[in-house]
Amino acid sequence: MTPFGEKLRKMRQERGISQKEMAKALNVSPAYLSALEHGHRSPPSWSMIQKIIGYFNVIWDDAEELQRLAETSNPRVVVDTAGLPPQATELANLLALHIRKLSLSEIEMLLAHLQALIQRSER
Repeated sequence: MTPFGEKLRKMRQERGISQKEMAKALNVSPAYLSALEHGHRSPPSWSMIQKIIGYFNVIWDDAEELQRLAETSNPRVVVDTAGLPPQATELANLLALHIRKLSLSEIEMLLAHLQALIQRSER
C-alpha cells in the first residue's frame, strides 16, 4: 500500500463509502480504485487527484496533503544516480536490496532522518 492509497482508503471508510460507490462517482472502475488503494497502480493523474478532492469536498491542508501523498506514492521507484558521487549509487542500491528486511520502526526512523536532512538543506 502507498501513502496515497492508505489515505484514500481511510477517507473513504471514515465516510462509509464503498469502493463501488466512489468508483461510480469518479467514473472509474472499482478495480482501478482498488488497485490505487493497494498501491498496484502508479499515482493518479493531476485531474484524478482533483476529482478525488472534489468528491470528498476537502479544502486547503487536506487537499495539499492528498497532492503531496500522490507525489510520493509511486510503488515502483527508479533512482537515477548518474552524475552523482559513488556513495549516492551505493545508498540507492543498499536501500533497494534491503528495504524488505527493515522493520516498520526502522523505516520510520530512516524516513524521519531523511526528511529532517531535506528540510535543513532547503533553508
